[in-house]
Amino acid sequence: MDLRAIGMGLLFALIWSSAFTSARIIVVDAPPLASLALRFFLSGLIGVTIARALGQSMRLTSEQWKATFVFGMCQNALYLGLNFYAMQTIEASVASIIASSMPLMVAVAGWLFFKERLPIFGMAGLVLGIVGVTMIMATRIEAGVDATGIALCIIAAVALTVATLSMRNASSGGNLLMIVGLQMLVGSAILAIASIATETITVNLSSPLIVAFIYTTLAPGLLATWIWFKLVERIGAVRAATFHFLNPFFGVAIAAVILGEQLGLYDIVGVVIIAAGILAVQLSRQTKT
Repeated sequence: MDLRAIGMGLLFALIWSSAFTSARIIVVDAPPLASLALRFFLSGLIGVTIARALGQSMRLTSEQWKATFVFGMCQNALYLGLNFYAMQTIEASVASIIASSMPLMVAVAGWLFFKERLPIFGMAGLVLGIVGVTMIMATRIEAGVDATGIALCIIAAVALTVATLSMRNASSGGNLLMIVGLQMLVGSAILAIASIATETITVNLSSPLIVAFIYTTLAPGLLATWIWFKLVERIGAVRAATFHFLNPFFGVAIAAVILGEQLGLYDIVGVVIIAAGILAVQLSRQTKT
């Protein structure tokens, strides 16, 4: 892994982790699904426009079209939609911790469905990560956190795993920015239908909402997704997922600084254990490769 890939991974992890805090701000003053649908529509429109200006085409390969729809549905509609909805009742730090388990799920899926062997060191890391997540979730549930919100975040992490694995062959054939824009439009359409069916649109047009919405649209929405695609193209999905071990740290730190969310001793210990487990899993895969 070269220095450019490391820089891309660090920037991605920082921006990606900040999305939980900005999402928490948004859902206080606006309906979650409608907000996401609008965000993806704007991000997708910007992405497609820039891609066309760069000469990229909508004539994608069949593998790219498949990945575009799967990624748009699994990451944008399911992963982010469920997280936004859940953060009406749970804190941003909790959502970010659950989402950080995605690399562990990728490792399990690779073993189950792609017959990828995981070394003993990796298996130990997998167990360690599960222990960390369980420790935090047990503590939070005992403290009265909304169990439904936690369940939605777990389902969302599974959806993100599917989305990540779908990008294995999407970058071949070019038109990467076009794919970024189109998958956002796919997510926007699905979320718009879900919002119409389930939500009453009531918006408190506050300054925090406006700032958080603009930031979420441009940074996590467009920039981070493009960086992730380029990172997967450069070093592969397994190696790229290594950087998710930073998400627990960045996620809880940003939520604590901006939202003032409190963290207990078990939360801190659990975050360290999760990060260590994720890192062990990914390093074992890289060593094997």
